[in-house]
Amino acid sequence: LSGLLIYGLTTTARLTAEPSPGEMRVRVTGEMWWWRVAYLDDQGRELVQDANEVHIPVGRPVVLELESADVIHSFWVPRLAGKVDMIPGRRNFLRLQADEAGVFGGQCAEYCGGPHALMGLTVVAHEPAQFEAWRQRQAAPAATAAVPSVGQAVFDRAGCGACHTIRGTTFNGTAGPDLTHVGSRRTLGGGILPNNDGTMAGWIGDSQAIKPGNRMPAYPVLTGQELKDVAAWLGQQK
Repeated sequence: LSGLLIYGLTTTARLTAEPSPGEMRVRVTGEMWWWRVAYLDDQGRELVQDANEVHIPVGRPVVLELESADVIHSFWVPRLAGKVDMIPGRRNFLRLQADEAGVFGGQCAEYCGGPHALMGLTVVAHEPAQFEAWRQRQAAPAATAAVPSVGQAVFDRAGCGACHTIRGTTFNGTAGPDLTHVGSRRTLGGGILPNNDGTMAGWIGDSQAIKPGNRMPAYPVLTGQELKDVAAWLGQQK
């Protein structure tokens, strides 16, 4: 038993230590009820922001810097690591490593009120070359974001840019997820819906019916056609 205790303490210390120079760093911030994901450089400066998905290269340890913007959350991806709490005003660390490519489901493991049970996330492990290609795409503005379209006009008129950023446009809100490459994500709504034009339109129209208590308001003022138009435009942001 003493040996197991020593092994456990040593392993925990190694997995939760602060990042060393050269280690890949990703900051994950728990928010009611979704995950803000930022990829950092060696100095801790933000390079790219995503939401509800953590992308990592196979075979390389990645340091997650875990924070909370509001209440206590807990990051848990059972197939890759144990859970670590995310506490307001404090930064905890966790190292993840995937030994094979794949998609790994995760969940907030600390009750955080409201739709806590619907606060999911995904870790996507890529082969190194594929990860680098993904990272470069994410660093660029969305290719079609600045092209005038009916969907973009609906997004603007509805005031969506007050809460959401789309790099390459004038939309620069920060209260909600960055939508620059939302069309490339696997899920919507904090990991609870597959990402396609139909689910996007439904989420925008009445997210409260899908995830009661979340902080995105419903938009009953938008017509069915307007919802289709804005969903199609967002789906192009890859």
